Amino acid sequence: MKKAILLTMFLTLGSLSINAQGFHFGVKGGANFSNVKADFNSDNITNFHVGAFVELNLTPSFSVQPELLYSSQGAKVESSDDIKLDYINIPVMARFYVLPKIVSIDAGPQFGFLVNDNYSNIGTDFKAKNFDFAVAGGVTVNLIQGLFVSGRYVVGLTDTSENADIKNTTAQFSVGYKF
Repeated sequence: MKKAILLTMFLTLGSLSINAQGFHFGVKGGANFSNVKADFNSDNITNFHVGAFVELNLTPSFSVQPELLYSSQGAKVESSDDIKLDYINIPVMARFYVLPKIVSIDAGPQFGFLVNDNYSNIGTDFKAKNFDFAVAGGVTVNLIQGLFVSGRYVVGLTDTSENADIKNTTAQFSVGYKF
């Protein structure tokens, strides 16, 4: 896990030093509509995400955007307390601009580090894993003077529990600002 963070930081810093096209820092936040894929019935739960990013413009139609997000996720479970999982997520999105500087298609991996869970509160034997690996894809639309909106779907590839087959799924809708 530490190696993945160090590698991401190294690549980001290295890209900053060789990047002739420029970069933008920004902040974003919005709604999470999350659920889990599991052997039991569950429904979406609405939470939030908030964080910062840097967009590294490599060409006019391609950039890389590492992010640092606090993300509250989980699911509503029938006849039990809701599952609540809070992560520090590090998505590294490749951005392909289909309309230069306006609309991009975004895709990439996401590395999640658990900071809080309520598995012990819901009366189960589940033990949450500290790391969640996922893939994400979505669309971003740049509006005016740094303001943008985006939609993204994140699918967990690793189990969130050591005791069961439970994977995160999250639809994110964000509003943000690039400086």
